Amino acid sequence: ATASQLPYLLLTPTIRSSGRSPDCRSSIMIKGIVIVNNSGKPRLVKFYQNVFGEDRQQSVIRRVFQQVSTRPDSFCNYLEGSVPEWGENIKLIYRHYATLYFVFAVDAQESDLGILDLIQVFVEALDKRFENVCELDLIFHSDRVHYILDEIVMGGMVLETNINAILQAINDQERMHKESMKKAGPSDSVDAISTKLGAGRNW
Repeated sequence: ATASQLPYLLLTPTIRSSGRSPDCRSSIMIKGIVIVNNSGKPRLVKFYQNVFGEDRQQSVIRRVFQQVSTRPDSFCNYLEGSVPEWGENIKLIYRHYATLYFVFAVDAQESDLGILDLIQVFVEALDKRFENVCELDLIFHSDRVHYILDEIVMGGMVLETNINAILQAINDQERMHKESMKKAGPSDSVDAISTKLGAGRNW
């Protein structure tokens, strides 16, 4: 099935926020990350500087897409963006891969090449995790995609850029998840699991 044939609910990304208060916005280097396809449909959206209200969030997504999609691929991959919700002095730094735009909205003082490298690290981690990542992977495995991103960026600050360290953290998380599922047992009911945890039927 192609992305256009999927139900609309599957095409709606999880829009997450860092939970920081507006007073922290001056210390956030990355304001938000937006991944949209060539038609402007969002595949992943994460706000590190809060944008309150669904209408305003959708407005940011549309504004970002309009600014990057009108630029030929021969142009440089960064521009001074106009995103009122994130204030002045904002740059949009992006890479265009096949059907997807990976866009990072950052402070104007941030290094263009540094952020481009960061996008490349993110894409490489996705590619290694999903083995030739494609748009459908972002749709059907959005939780895993968010987890990979959280290993790289948290609260608008860069945590890790070493691809091997990122992949190791992802593998460790998946191993712990598999071990916990084995302990629970495939045939365990909710009551049985809650009893093991000492909660009985009140769990």
